[in-house]
Amino acid sequence: MIAHLRGRIFDKQPNRIIVDVNGVGYDVAVPLSTFYGLGEAGADIALRIHTHVREDALLLFGFATRLELDLFERLISVSGIGPKVALAVLSGIEPNDLIKAVQRGDLARLTAIPGVGKKTSERIVLELKDRLPLAAHAEPGDTAASTPSALKDDVLSALMNLGYHRPLAEKAVDAAIKANAGDFEQTLRQALRELAR
Repeated sequence: MIAHLRGRIFDKQPNRIIVDVNGVGYDVAVPLSTFYGLGEAGADIALRIHTHVREDALLLFGFATRLELDLFERLISVSGIGPKVALAVLSGIEPNDLIKAVQRGDLARLTAIPGVGKKTSERIVLELKDRLPLAAHAEPGDTAASTPSALKDDVLSALMNLGYHRPLAEKAVDAAIKANAGDFEQTLRQALRELAR
C-alpha cells in the first residue's frame, strides 16, 4: 500500500496530478482543496495517499492534510459512496464546513455539492454524524500562515502562480481577507471567488 508520496509535480490538472518520484510518475487524483495549494510543474510536493484497489485498477488519491485524508476515508465507508463521489464532496466543500454540515444535519448544504443528491446527503449524515471529529484541528504545516500579512503574501503568491496579474490578485486577496479571515485554503477560495466576479 502506498501511504505517502514525495517528489516533484510532473503535470497537473484540476483533480489530477502526476508526481515524479525518482523518475517514476504516479497518477494521483486530488480534491480541489489540495489542488489549489499546489505549485506549478517542477515544484516539490508531498502528499498523503489513499491507495484504492479494484479488480481492474490500482488508484491513488492524494491529500495535502491528514484531515482531508481522514474525511475521504470516512466518506468511502458510507454505503453507496465510492472514491469519485468522496473526491467530489471534498472538492465542493471545505473540510471544516463538511464536518459542521454533517453534525448539523444540513442536507441543503450537502446537496449543493455537484454530484451529491438528497439520498447521498442523507446517508452521509446518518452514517457519519457520530464518527466525525468535533472540531477540525490543523496540523503544523497544514495552514500556510499564522499572521495576516504572511497569509496575504502566501495567497497572493498562489494566485500569481495560477497566472493572475499582481494588482488584480492583491485586490482579490484584500477582499477575501476582509470577508473571511480564515486559513490559507479558505482565503484562497474566497479570493478565487472574488476574481470570478
